[in-house]
Amino acid sequence: MLPHTLTAADLPPALRRLIEREPDAGGAPLPRRTFLKLSGAAGLALGVYPGLSAGQATPAATGGLKPTDQPAAFVEIAADGVVTVVINRLEFGQGVQTALPMILAEELDADWSRVRSRHGSNDPAYADPRFGMHLTGGSNSIKHSFQQYRELGARARAMLVAAAAHRWQANPAALRTEAGAVIAPDGRRLGYGELARDAMAQPVPASVVLKNPKDFRLIGQPTGRLDAADKSSGRQAFGIDVRLPGQLTAVVAHPPVFGARVASVDDRAARAVRGVKAVLRVPLDRGGEGVAVVADGYWPARQGREALQLQWDTSAVERVDSDRQLADYRALADRPGPRRFDADMAPLAAAVRTIEAEFVFPYLAHAPMEPMNCTVQLSADGAQLWVGSQMPGMDGLAAAKVLGLKPEQVQVHVQMAGGGFGRRAVGTSDYVVEACQVAKAARAAGLSAPVRLLWSREDDIRGGYYRPMHLHRARIGLDAQGRVLAWDHVLVGQSITAGSPFEAFMVKDGIDATAVEGMKEPYELPMRLTVHHPKVNVPVLWWRSVGSTHTAFVMETLVDEIARASGQDPVAWRLQQFGDKHPRHRAALQLAVDRSGYGRRTLPAGRAWGVAVHESFESVVAYVVEASVQDGRAVLHQVTAGVHCQLAVNPRTVEAQVQGAALMGLSMCLPGAAITLKDGQVQQSNFGDFALPRITDMPQIAVHIVPSAEPPTGMGEPGLPPLAPAFANAVAQLTGKRLRRLPFDLA
Repeated sequence: MLPHTLTAADLPPALRRLIEREPDAGGAPLPRRTFLKLSGAAGLALGVYPGLSAGQATPAATGGLKPTDQPAAFVEIAADGVVTVVINRLEFGQGVQTALPMILAEELDADWSRVRSRHGSNDPAYADPRFGMHLTGGSNSIKHSFQQYRELGARARAMLVAAAAHRWQANPAALRTEAGAVIAPDGRRLGYGELARDAMAQPVPASVVLKNPKDFRLIGQPTGRLDAADKSSGRQAFGIDVRLPGQLTAVVAHPPVFGARVASVDDRAARAVRGVKAVLRVPLDRGGEGVAVVADGYWPARQGREALQLQWDTSAVERVDSDRQLADYRALADRPGPRRFDADMAPLAAAVRTIEAEFVFPYLAHAPMEPMNCTVQLSADGAQLWVGSQMPGMDGLAAAKVLGLKPEQVQVHVQMAGGGFGRRAVGTSDYVVEACQVAKAARAAGLSAPVRLLWSREDDIRGGYYRPMHLHRARIGLDAQGRVLAWDHVLVGQSITAGSPFEAFMVKDGIDATAVEGMKEPYELPMRLTVHHPKVNVPVLWWRSVGSTHTAFVMETLVDEIARASGQDPVAWRLQQFGDKHPRHRAALQLAVDRSGYGRRTLPAGRAWGVAVHESFESVVAYVVEASVQDGRAVLHQVTAGVHCQLAVNPRTVEAQVQGAALMGLSMCLPGAAITLKDGQVQQSNFGDFALPRITDMPQIAVHIVPSAEPPTGMGEPGLPPLAPAFANAVAQLTGKRLRRLPFDLA
């Protein structure tokens, strides 16, 4: 294990107990959406604003409530009645800064026009109430905190009512609440701001009665985002915008090959740059070494870095080559390996027709609009970090290890982030650890000021973490009626969780559960799935929708091909497969079909329909698309989405999430959307050579939500997986050629 890398021993005790309880899950990986079902332990006394960090024990709370149940940590009511809701997640574009306050404000009966929100920290109160750790990921924010925030709002409301009853000497049951006020039967009113101080002195109710969903005023209503005005006007501050008194800025020269070290450095020219304060050798992620330039601003720091004369030692690390890697993957696919499914393949010999296919998926960079950054302020008794983190608890623990501090001595101030798509949830806490290493080295060099580490976009695309490269190989036997007799499938790709704190319960029998999610489901197919996880010197990480980024493409293009090979309409084939066992898949697909006009509307000449449906993170998204081929390039014109996410807390957020996810799914299809390596070095560096969709690539997208009153499921990621296969299925209709690689190659 590399220095400063967290292990399973660093996870919360509840998670470690889960690992110990699950030594054997029957040979099958735990489903990713259910791999943790725990809450944090210990309570927090009401009225004391939490200032504790992730590793600190907390006193017992009133009624045995946990920190995640305490209104004092989540609800701040000012004297003027403004209610500020603290969110336990990172807001980086997905809309939780609005949706979570909506949930709490619903049960609080707050005046929505006076509701605000802000981020939490690495305090125990802000851990995921089911996972017992701080996490924004897995599309779990609303799904896991829906009940929690309802109860928080109801508890706070009950305390306000109790305070009003005490002041009026009235029966609390006779009082009601509305729009931020407690109202007596005789019409007297007390605003929440007038009652807030007294309410904090009331005991926290252990149990509360929640509203009947038919009485919801906010939940389920299309609602504008609380951060929309600031973001659209440029006033919104992000982690990259943190400014502290005397703050310095650092940039790091990273090795060109992952894990390489500095052989020699001539820093005389760098030190001569005006504004440069120090040039420091620092240890980096994956055992590598870099050179940090610390200056009084980003530009002099960057100029100083460019002036460095560096020689790198790459002798001890693998230098990956993409072409050679693909050849190695193909050879590995021919070998026996662990199996996720193991159906009998003997019927292949009796197949009337056989489909054989090889799929190749490249590495992908996350490429968020705001590159990585972290500001560190050291003091005699601890450290403070300002960072847009998806896992502030783990990042705080990693920082403590580097700085030689106790976990409770590190406070993480979670900042608004400009995107991330998984990049800000790294098991190694790479850029956070790097920032702490630089701050520690700067302090040792006599610089006591806060240090803000900034990565350029080139730094992250060349030296970050990537969606793994994957190879899939399938051999499918059909009978005379087009029914699947046997499906022999091989998957080759790096494990995302191997070597991370999550490996102990995400890798079972040599198979990473994140790699195979979405395979076979929801179709009843006789599949044998063999999985290989080679070790490669390229750092890999979850990328929005994780394994479904490749498994959905494989499954939905192949079942489309099977349907057409048997002379069936691909929609009718899927609906027949779903039957009564998968009503949510059926409802989502039928909604998309109905709203798109599929099968009823004649498309313009040169266009074709494409269909795909996929479940991920417990939500189902179906796409019906219209596409064409123009000048040898696939063009996506229209996308109609059918979404089944159960209760949509904020339909506008769901719509925006699907639109953004569809666009990110489109990005996988465009020429140039690949990370490749030569002699160990990433060949791409910025948006000029790592393609992302432009405004001219954006199709018209119509999002339709299946009505439901059931508790919400995840929506951050499910809109991504089915877009590429739906697009590819349309292109196949136009060209007669099945697309087997991403990005698309129509040659």
